[in-house]
Amino acid sequence: MTQADDLLPANLLPEGLADRLPAAAGRITRAMRACLDALESHGYDRVRPPLLEFERSLAARMEGVKTRNTFRFVDPSSLRTLALRSDITPQIGRIAATSMADAPRPLRLAYCGDTALIQAGQLDPARERLQLGAELIGADTVEAASEIVAMAVEALSAAGLTGISVDFTLPDLVDTLAEKAMPLAPDQIDAVRRELDTKDAGGLKQAGGEAYLPLLYATGPFAEARDKLCAIDAGGALTSRIKGLEAIAARVGQKARITLDPTERHGFEYQTWFGFTIYADGVRGTAGRGGTYRIGGSEEAATGFTLYVNAIAEAAAEEEPANTLYLPLGHDEDAAARLRAIGWRTVAQLGEGEDAAALGCTHRLDGKETVGL
Repeated sequence: MTQADDLLPANLLPEGLADRLPAAAGRITRAMRACLDALESHGYDRVRPPLLEFERSLAARMEGVKTRNTFRFVDPSSLRTLALRSDITPQIGRIAATSMADAPRPLRLAYCGDTALIQAGQLDPARERLQLGAELIGADTVEAASEIVAMAVEALSAAGLTGISVDFTLPDLVDTLAEKAMPLAPDQIDAVRRELDTKDAGGLKQAGGEAYLPLLYATGPFAEARDKLCAIDAGGALTSRIKGLEAIAARVGQKARITLDPTERHGFEYQTWFGFTIYADGVRGTAGRGGTYRIGGSEEAATGFTLYVNAIAEAAAEEEPANTLYLPLGHDEDAAARLRAIGWRTVAQLGEGEDAAALGCTHRLDGKETVGL
C-alpha cells in the first residue's frame, strides 16, 4: 500500500466507476432482458465469454483493435499478459473461429457482459460499460447488414426507447476510392481520411484530397445525402454501395430516422464496407454502434452491433412499480406462493416493529387475501 492509498477515503470509488443502486439496477436489468429477449426471438443464441483473455488473442481477432486502453497484467499461472476486455466483439470472433468453427452458417450469436476501459472520453466518462449485442457470422451481404440494423432498432424499441435514429457510414470509402476512382498516393490516404473525419475542407485540399471535397457535403437526412453521393463522379465505384444503403434503409422503413455521413470513421476501427451509429431520445451520446467486419485469423465475414445498456436504461420509460405484498409472521405460505406466481412481489416480516410501508410494501397479506396499506 502506498502513501497515496493511505490518503484515500475508504468509501471512494475510482474515477469513472459507480455503484448502481436498486432503482438504477432495476432499470438496467429490465433493459437488458428486453433487448436479449428481442434477439432470442429472432434466433440469436447467447454466449458468455470470460472477462479476461490473453492480450494477444484479443488484439488478433479484429483488425484495428488496440489494447492500449485495456487493463493489462501478468497472469501468475501462465506468465503471459492478460487483458480485461474493453470490447466483447473480438471474443465473439474467437468463439466463432474456434469452438464454433464447425457450426452451421450463418451463425447468430448474442451476448451481454461488463467491459472496462483505462481511460474514457470526455463526453462519456464511464470506464465500465454493460455491453450487449448480436453478431451474424458467415454472411457478407446486404441482407445480413439489413437484419442487423433492423435488430438493433427492434432491441432499443423493446427496451422502451423512442425517437430512434440511425446514422450510416462507409468506413473503407477512402481506401476504395483511392485505388482507382480518386487516386491517392499511399502516404496521402491517412491524411485525407483524417481531414474528412474532422470535416476540414482547407486541410483536405492541403492533403491532396481536393477530389474528395464533395464527400464533405454528402451528409444529412438519408434521401438528400444519398442524392449528393450519387452525384459524385466516381466511375461507378459507389454504385453498389449506394444500392446497399438503400436496401438497408428500406428494411428499417419508418421504424427509425435514417441519416448518412459516408466518411465518419470515429468508433469504426475494424469495420469494412458498412457501419452505423444508433441514437435515441434521452440517451446521452450514442446508444450503440455496428457494421460489417472480418474476424482476424479466420478472415470470416461478419456483421454485428453493440448497445450500451447503462445509457439505454437511463433513457428507458419508467415502469409502474410492482405491487409489493407484506407477509406477516405466520402467514399462509401457499397463498404467498400463489400470489408470487401471478406477479406479486413479497417481503416477509422478520421481527416485531417493522414498518411495511417504509419497506416499500403496498399491500399486506391477511389470511389468503391482500389488503391495501
